[in-house]
Amino acid sequence: MTQPLRLGIAGLGTVGVGVVRIVQKQADLIAARSGRAVVITAVSARSKDKNRDVDLSDYAWEGDPVALAKRDDVDVFVELIGGDTGPAKDAVEAALAAGKDVVTANKALLAHHGQELAEMAEAAGRVIRFEAAVAGGIPVVKALTEGLAANEINRIMGVMNGSCNYILTRMQSAGLSYEAVFDEANQLGFLEADPELDVGGIDAAHKLAILSSIAFGTQIDFDAVELEGIGAITIDDIHQAADMGYRIKLLGVAQMTGRGLEQRMSPCLVPATSPLGQLEGGTNMVVLEGHAVGQIVLRGAGAGEGPTASAVMGDVMDIARGVRLPTFGQPAKTLRKARAARAAIPAPYYLRMQLLDKPGALAKVAHALGEAGISIDRMHQYGHHDTSAPVLIVTHKTTRTGLDEALDAMADTGVVVHQPVAIRIEEV
Repeated sequence: MTQPLRLGIAGLGTVGVGVVRIVQKQADLIAARSGRAVVITAVSARSKDKNRDVDLSDYAWEGDPVALAKRDDVDVFVELIGGDTGPAKDAVEAALAAGKDVVTANKALLAHHGQELAEMAEAAGRVIRFEAAVAGGIPVVKALTEGLAANEINRIMGVMNGSCNYILTRMQSAGLSYEAVFDEANQLGFLEADPELDVGGIDAAHKLAILSSIAFGTQIDFDAVELEGIGAITIDDIHQAADMGYRIKLLGVAQMTGRGLEQRMSPCLVPATSPLGQLEGGTNMVVLEGHAVGQIVLRGAGAGEGPTASAVMGDVMDIARGVRLPTFGQPAKTLRKARAARAAIPAPYYLRMQLLDKPGALAKVAHALGEAGISIDRMHQYGHHDTSAPVLIVTHKTTRTGLDEALDAMADTGVVVHQPVAIRIEEV
């Protein structure tokens, strides 16, 4: 008889408890679909006495996740601690060294140390699976490594942080300020303990860097992601975008070009009628474009107990079935270092700025744009303050390099009160 696959779960937060519940409630279904039973033998967390509303009495307890990773009665170490250093990294390395396979939901760990961990795992004949690290319950990692494996991927694009999407769509639907919705999201528990991971785009950029490695056969390079969060977006931006037929989304885009690998995570305007534009609340969406398959759109819950635990168990069940793949879809030693490239494909831009209320102010801004080779599609002045006025400009297509040149020139004119908000308009 085939022996059960034995799990050691480190981290009993929302996702860890969700995994325990699935293993307990779906034992027969898991065994039928995996070809062997999956059982939990030991668990680890910071507090043993915390009430988690799940029965842990049948499992051995380890206060140290590294000790859990080394146990002889653990075949698969499930890391749900989080963080790119400290106990999570130490325990994963210990598990691999002890001959265990690893399943993790830790996007930060992979974004910063994925290459070295992949090489370590493959040298030891072990696997690291991480479907839950990217887009919650959406099986995008499996889509890239398996279903689309024969495709040359042209572009990855998507909304990969549900908290940011909740904030932006809530601002739109309720007409609330960024600050008001941020506080609301925080009180509802939608934001990380360090909210900058969410609203600063860091969490989503971790995910984009991971998907880029799989899609383009490159070593993960999180530091090369052009990164901008949503903190500068105002309710006026939301309204102005809507008037033009757009919605604002924190959008990740990665593509390989002749100049190198472009990776950017930043607010963009997308058509309100597009799938991305219609994405509401905490939902995620990832768009994959392959040379043979064309465009694939994956949509679903990007976080939460059930969806993320579902993704963890999908990886566990693949290991139970004997499915063994290289960490990033091809042997880690064959992943090449990509040259980082800034986005060069021209696009229109939305610009919002505050100008001093003085003669010639608009002319100076228009001149700065003209000198950078940027033409204006439309311009609108709205509202008025005591000494300044908000101005909205939509440009014709230009590169970000050209736009930055114009913004630098504007700063020297003495008529721009604050740094302008510049948002790319992405046709998707």
